[in-house]
Amino acid sequence: MAKREVDIVVISDVHLGTYGCHAKELLKYLKSVKPKMLILNGDIIDIWQFSKSYWPEAHMKVVRRILKFVTEGIPVYYLTGNHDEMLRKFADFNMGSFQLMNKLVLNVDGKKAWIFHGDVFDVTMQHSKWLAKLGAVGYDTLIMLNSFTNWFLTAIGREKMSFSKRVKAKFKDAVKFINQFEQTAADLAVDKNYSYVICGHIHHAEIRKIESTEKSGSVIYLNSGDWVENLTALEYNDKKWTIFQYRPEDFIKDTDEEDKTDAEDLEAKLDVRSLLERFRQEPA
Repeated sequence: MAKREVDIVVISDVHLGTYGCHAKELLKYLKSVKPKMLILNGDIIDIWQFSKSYWPEAHMKVVRRILKFVTEGIPVYYLTGNHDEMLRKFADFNMGSFQLMNKLVLNVDGKKAWIFHGDVFDVTMQHSKWLAKLGAVGYDTLIMLNSFTNWFLTAIGREKMSFSKRVKAKFKDAVKFINQFEQTAADLAVDKNYSYVICGHIHHAEIRKIESTEKSGSVIYLNSGDWVENLTALEYNDKKWTIFQYRPEDFIKDTDEEDKTDAEDLEAKLDVRSLLERFRQEPA
């Protein structure tokens, strides 16, 4: 498959290390593009729920693919989220074209983009972190049950369904939270005179213009979605932002063969399991 050239790719909420992560699909996507810049906008590795017993080869392949971009000199920004907040103590670390940061201000064709994960707007995260972590475990369990259900539905020729989307649709508070999240991000971005504000966190891909409720002005709000349910990314090319939506039929000809690069033997040099376990044990 020929690689698509893209100026900027933004992905978030991959949750590597959890059962709900669609690592194989993400790997296919990353292999299909040739970005000039890759932005990982938080919750890429789920250190909250990391277990030594669950780190499939597909998850390691995603790490290798990202590091392959680094070895090619492509700028890769890893912005920390709440599930990988343990990395925040290492903010401003850089290695070659790789940079670990908490937030990023980027000049995009003369317009300023304010990029960060977005958990700072989550009241649960700020005041009841234990509840947020409990909810994360429940969400991952729901996703795992959903995968078994969809396997059965597919086997009998029925359409797949999303438990979490149905749950969210049942509760008006979930919709209200998303709207408040987006409006808060937009109000702050307008106040800071940014043209774009780019977030993750809420697993809801979006591109829309939002008027500020605080002062005169508007901003383009963007959210990259996730790779647990929606399988989406943001792409910037030809001076235009779009949402990429993964569709299996677009990758039928794709093979699982990896390019022969120095990145392929990185697991021999980088023990991801041990590193993540150490992050979990060290005090924040």
